[in-house]
Amino acid sequence: MNLIESLLLALKAHGARQIFGIPGDFALPYFRIIEQSNILPLYTLSHEPAVGFAADASARINCALGVAAVTYGAGALNMVNAVAAAFAEKSPLVVLSGGPGKGEARSGLLLHHQAKTLDSQFQIFKEITCDQVRLDDAERAPADIARVLASCLQRSEPVYIEIPRDMVSLPCAPVVAAVAAAPDQEALNACVDEILERLRAADSPVLMAGVEVRRYDLEEQVAELSRRLGIPVVTSFMGRGLLAHQDAPLVGTYMGVAGFPEVTQLVESSDGLFLLGEIICDTNFAVSETKIDMRKTIQALDGRVTIGYHTYSQLPLSALVQRMLSRLDPGEKAFSVTPQSFPRGLLADDASIRPTDIATAVNDLMAAHGKMPIASDMGDCLFTAMEIEHTALVAPGYYATMGFGVPAGLGLQAATGERPLILVGDGAFQMTGWELGNCQRYGWDPIVLLFNNASWEMLRTFQPESGFNDLGHWGFAEMAGGMGGDGVRVNTRAELKAALDKAIATRGRFQLIDITIPRGVLSETLARFVAGVKRLSSPK
Repeated sequence: MNLIESLLLALKAHGARQIFGIPGDFALPYFRIIEQSNILPLYTLSHEPAVGFAADASARINCALGVAAVTYGAGALNMVNAVAAAFAEKSPLVVLSGGPGKGEARSGLLLHHQAKTLDSQFQIFKEITCDQVRLDDAERAPADIARVLASCLQRSEPVYIEIPRDMVSLPCAPVVAAVAAAPDQEALNACVDEILERLRAADSPVLMAGVEVRRYDLEEQVAELSRRLGIPVVTSFMGRGLLAHQDAPLVGTYMGVAGFPEVTQLVESSDGLFLLGEIICDTNFAVSETKIDMRKTIQALDGRVTIGYHTYSQLPLSALVQRMLSRLDPGEKAFSVTPQSFPRGLLADDASIRPTDIATAVNDLMAAHGKMPIASDMGDCLFTAMEIEHTALVAPGYYATMGFGVPAGLGLQAATGERPLILVGDGAFQMTGWELGNCQRYGWDPIVLLFNNASWEMLRTFQPESGFNDLGHWGFAEMAGGMGGDGVRVNTRAELKAALDKAIATRGRFQLIDITIPRGVLSETLARFVAGVKRLSSPK
């Protein structure tokens, strides 16, 4: 086999299911082999940021490698933001980039797509990936590939593989997967002993599930753990959607002053808060009503466990959860929780549409037709998602980049075959909404709810005096037909319900519902968030 076939077979063996990409001259040789070998299906999109977002979403939903393939310079550097988002939010994304041939640097000429030096791109990606390799030695390539893919899976962070274009067809041996080192068993036992002792001694223990629970495919085990421990479970803002399909005592999503008071009180008054796979970041904890003393929590993240003032290192989350399960009686503890409630029963009248009406309409839709996975962009659409019944959700809750929603939805459908629901604001749609034009080629048919207030409305809530927040009305619904889908603009709650009913009944074409929202009208969740941030940041 050649070098690219060896790489593709290794990607597949390590869990990758598809590749998203855009070719270019430095990438054409390896793209040819991707297409001809048919080892992994290839989906080409229109703009490199969307390639990165789609591959990231596929990784998140499948708890497996996502693969983004691009060309050198103009392609890879155009995808930096998407890869940074995956790095910040711990998504196992593999970046494949074409590169100059080994002999091209000796020409004495600057090469097109080159930035500062031929190595600039490699150095840039060092900042936003956990491991990197340039496949410039076919004999060494199998070991290099094995190392990099192991890093991607073990750390659940992006990696970078650069492929010189004159190397792709060279003979190459198969990749033998690297064997992960076993954790120190004595340290693991001591850590579990201490965690269980703390939880048993607590009057009000709470387990908060974070993104690593999904990244390492641990939702079923964590649900079982929570039942055996007999303690309530919450997710963070970033972890929304976790455990949606598991039998777990899930109370709701913690959002501090922006969330439901019962959930906020439960978390902030806990004397045994177990943060499992939780990124300690501002979107999760900066809006706490009562500041949480992290020194008094149990934190399991990034392969280490911190309890109070000391840390157990090199303890993978999966090993920790499995060892805790082995130490707990299989019998489940009898207890009950009151789960967070969500709005239902949309009044389909001639009133204008609020974001909370959209959440209500979606809850009604899924109650009638079953849950759908959701891809959400940043902005009030994501805060509105907090008012939708728990279902699988991918969103940039921490890195908070715009433009994620639409390509992420395409990544969801390619990865799972399930029809997704996409929540996106008009500002973000202007960035990547045009990727919907690729649906027709691949048979994708997402339902897209476009929150249209002709404004960067979330920015306006913090700086209302700025005129640059005005975007004007674009004819998004009218553009859908030309992209191979169906579009409709709705202005009332009755029109919204009718459009959703028609969308769910129509298969084979994407459905774009352009929802007019009056300027200044926010979801109830975002309104609480803004009020809380302003109150917490105001001078005492």
